[in-house]
Amino acid sequence: MKKRIGSYPRVRIEGGGRGVVSQAGAVLLVETVRKTGLDQAISAALAPWRRPRAVHDPGKILLDVALAVALGGDCLADVGMLRAEPAVFGPVASDPTVSRLIDTIAASGDRALQAIRAARAEARARVWRLADREAPDADGTVTVDLDGVLVIAHSDKEDAAPTWKRTYGHHPLMAFVDHGQGGTGEPVAGLLRPGNAGSNTASDHITAARLALVQLPKKYRRGRRTLIRTDSAGGTHDFVTWLAQRGRWLSYSVGMVITDAIHQHVRRIPASAWTAAVEADGEIRDGAWVAELTGDVLHGWPKGMRLIVRKERPHPGAQLRLTDADGMRLTCFATNTADRPIAELELRHRLRARAEDRIRAARATGLRNLPLHRTAQNRIWLEIVQIALDLLAWMPMLALTGKARLWEPRRLRLRLFATAGHLVTTGRRRSLRLARHWPFTSHITAALERLALLPNPG
Repeated sequence: MKKRIGSYPRVRIEGGGRGVVSQAGAVLLVETVRKTGLDQAISAALAPWRRPRAVHDPGKILLDVALAVALGGDCLADVGMLRAEPAVFGPVASDPTVSRLIDTIAASGDRALQAIRAARAEARARVWRLADREAPDADGTVTVDLDGVLVIAHSDKEDAAPTWKRTYGHHPLMAFVDHGQGGTGEPVAGLLRPGNAGSNTASDHITAARLALVQLPKKYRRGRRTLIRTDSAGGTHDFVTWLAQRGRWLSYSVGMVITDAIHQHVRRIPASAWTAAVEADGEIRDGAWVAELTGDVLHGWPKGMRLIVRKERPHPGAQLRLTDADGMRLTCFATNTADRPIAELELRHRLRARAEDRIRAARATGLRNLPLHRTAQNRIWLEIVQIALDLLAWMPMLALTGKARLWEPRRLRLRLFATAGHLVTTGRRRSLRLARHWPFTSHITAALERLALLPNPG
């Protein structure tokens, strides 16, 4: 009996295989693009930037880069992954053509950005209609979370600057629509800022909120059905006043800094005024209580604002801050929702932590660094990243079920997109056969069947 050496079998490698398709699971993203009409919308939006006798459509070029980023790419040259598989992705432009397009639309400034964003908003409205009960507005409300992201620059890029965390790079302000506990989330705004941009700059929060609202269906661009959530960076007079402005009437839930006035009010709250905090499943949250502050602490803020504070025993090993009291960790937020218990409102605000999951997904999808030198170019890159994140959110929403809807980009790539296939041509039809032994082949085929049942755009 011959003894085998090593833990893995030895395989002979030979080049020249024909009909083999890598990243075959990416057909899920291609079909999502087709069913949502995103390709038609972006092609129409970027038509003014198509040169006479051009071979490649600018909208298709931009989508190809976004697909490459969704599959794990982090620079323009990674579009070569798609170029190697014309049977799945069609003709893909060369690297110089891609670079020239980015330079061209970057030179157009806000005009090109507005065209791209309008195409995304058009496709988003269609996706939410197709998703029906799985859409983020299935309950008649939409929640938008605003949060900043630190993007480290490893070379001297335009507008790169020292950050508040003593790193060097940029500080974009992002906005995400929360899909709730049964889903993930999708980006609706990305404001590129220098690394030294302030965390609580009200004008930047207003700009990001405006960009986010334009991405929503028209009925959610004003009114109480749209909730804007932020951490304490959004707790400024100017931003809260803008949210509550007459005619806009947006709902908000924004974190607040524990000032000395708030701290003194908390110390005077009687024990009977504290209410037990709750968990998402309705159970009592152990060691946490909430109370509402009233009186002169609300002076100068918009009418109807409620100030809610939570005290909680700190986690083991956590250090108390100067703003904490009686050994309890204090946090505070403001809201204008008047008809719900404070424990329920505090839970709603605490669920803003899901925005951190969206930021982690963005870092894993092209936002680990900004690959281009000039700010105008990186603003286009930020839009490309958002398109990639849109596709990674829309595809599970339309085609996946169960726990698979919660898979983040890294897991989608490992389990679905990285699946290999064999392209078979019979007569005039081409079929992509996936490995039967791959444990997630059934997820891919079932998802493709669901996408096939959706109506085509137009």
